[in-house]
This record gives sequence, structure tokens and C-alpha cells, in this order.
Amino acid sequence: MRKILLFCLLIWSLPAWAAERTAQEILAASDDIRNPDKPFSLTTTLTEYRNGKPADRMVLKVYSKNELKGGQFRTLIRFLEPERDRDKLMLKQGNTLWFYDPASKAGVRLSPQQRLLGQASNGDVVTVNLNRDYTAALSGEETITDGDHQSRDCFRLDLTASAEDVTYARIELWIDKTNDRPIKGKFYSDSGRMLKTAFYRRWEEQLGRIRPTETIILDGVDPNLVTRMQFSDYGWRDIPDSWFQRDYLPHFQGD
Repeated sequence: MRKILLFCLLIWSLPAWAAERTAQEILAASDDIRNPDKPFSLTTTLTEYRNGKPADRMVLKVYSKNELKGGQFRTLIRFLEPERDRDKLMLKQGNTLWFYDPASKAGVRLSPQQRLLGQASNGDVVTVNLNRDYTAALSGEETITDGDHQSRDCFRLDLTASAEDVTYARIELWIDKTNDRPIKGKFYSDSGRMLKTAFYRRWEEQLGRIRPTETIILDGVDPNLVTRMQFSDYGWRDIPDSWFQRDYLPHFQGD
């Protein structure tokens, strides 16, 4: 009993910071919510809205697998819709993106910053572990309104790119203090211009965790330009390593 009391006194006497998590640890916990820890697939549906009306749509099949050594994800994307783009492929190796068109049998390197549809860029549709590519600093605690117009007490993290070829030079990320869920993000260019704001919403149990199944992206200049990303058809997958090799793209048959 005396040892237990001494241990409790020691814990209580520690400075406040010793019991607190670092900004990097908070970011890692948020990554774990967004990203399953085993190979998986899902369907991503992108819908672009202009002045509240649907303007364009794209459907993608996403296959992702965590690299055991680096902790980052490899991602293969197969285009399903529109019909003109069906069976085109996009591959993420590290932070390098490759595009392959089976009609022309041509493969080219892509920029992650390049827009794919509406406000969604190439880098927004691949699986990304922010903790591996950004250095996080805790810049404050705030109560904000989430994508469902509810108040959330959040940590505000300031993320600075620490790796090359990442999609954004800087990100502001608001993370729920009670459960580590990402609530809101602001994304900036190299010049410091705010490109977009994203809200993570429609939380559902998928692959063993409560995860956001929808992201709403608002243009950084014109709030009438909105893109909705919906995630569905989650499933664990045994994905061959060969699928993530650039040379294999011409041979990919899908499932």
C-alpha cells in the first residue's frame, strides 16, 4: 500500500506537460482514425457543386496498403466513372504519383497539387499519413462549428511539410479533444495562399473504427464552389505488392 501511495504522489507531482501528448502524437492518433492499419479498398465518389447545383461527378476505386518500413501508404486508384475515363489508373509510390491510360498505353508523372475534380486534387484522393509528411505544432485550443453545425472543442494543429512532393506546404487541422477525430482543415500553397477548407463528417463504423465517410471541400476564394467526397464499400483486402509497381500498370485487371 505504501508503494502505491508513493507512486500516486509521484504522478501527481509531475509537471502538467508530462501528462500531455505532443502535437505529433495527437496528429498520429487522428491519422489512425482516417486510415485503416491493414490493406483495404473503398469507393470514392466525387461530386462538384457550383452555386448549390451538381456540375460534375467522378467515381474511383481505391486500393491502399501501408508500407511497413516507412509508415506511409501506397495507393492504386482505378477510375470507374465517367465512362470516358473508365479503367484509367493512378498510382502513388511514396509521394510520387503516376497516371496510366490503357487506351494510349501512356504513363506520365502527375503533380499531387493538380486538380482532379472541382476542389479535389490528385493528392486528396490517395491515402496519406500526415504524421509522416508534416511536422505538427499545437497552436491553440478552440471551440469551432463542425460540418454538421455542431460545436466541438478542438486542438488546433499547425502542420508544416517535412517531406518533398507533398500536396500542401502547410495545413491547419482542428482535432476533437475528446476523441481525436479530424473535424476541419485549411490547406495552403507554397506562397501562403489558402486553397481550400475541408470538413470531415458522417461518422460511421467502418473497418473496426468510427471514421469519416464524407469530406466537404470549400474553395478558398469562392464559397459557391464546393466538392463532396463520399467514401463507401469499405473492405479489408489482400492486395498483391505487384499492384503498386509502375511496370505492372499495363497488366492490371482489377477485380
